[in-house]
Amino acid sequence: MRTLYLLRHAKSSWDDPSVADHARPLSGRGRRAARQLALHVEQQAVRPALVLCSSAQRARETLDAIRPALGKAADVLFEDGLYGAEVRELVARLRRAPGDAPSVMVIAHNPGMQELAIHLAGDGDEATLARTRAKFPTGGLATLDLGQHPWASLAAGQAYLVSLVTPSDLV
Repeated sequence: MRTLYLLRHAKSSWDDPSVADHARPLSGRGRRAARQLALHVEQQAVRPALVLCSSAQRARETLDAIRPALGKAADVLFEDGLYGAEVRELVARLRRAPGDAPSVMVIAHNPGMQELAIHLAGDGDEATLARTRAKFPTGGLATLDLGQHPWASLAAGQAYLVSLVTPSDLV
């Protein structure tokens, strides 16, 4: 079984309008949400073999907050191409994941993360599917079960959407 975790970075700060978008840090609310998410990741034993993280500051800070909860086995790659990536780019990147990797986590941005979850989810609990179609908030973590489908042939509708957990769910 292969598992894909899609994590939208936590809420970023807009306090300083002179900061470039790529360099925006997490807000106080985002840091708190990331800490809550780390507890959830720990409790649910989320242990991706590979983490693909956008090079944007807010994505890196989100990873920093949850990294201790991921365990020591995860390989982490920071990739500029995940910043602003569209569905086709995200699918192409996932198709290059190591064939023996049982699980991958992507930490990136909307609208790509929401669109990817919707694109891949061919099945799942109707309420969870509807919720994901409606909104994929900052700090949202979608879990998709890909069954035995190899990363190299990842395609639309192959996954079962197991869950969408948001910071407001963890309060």
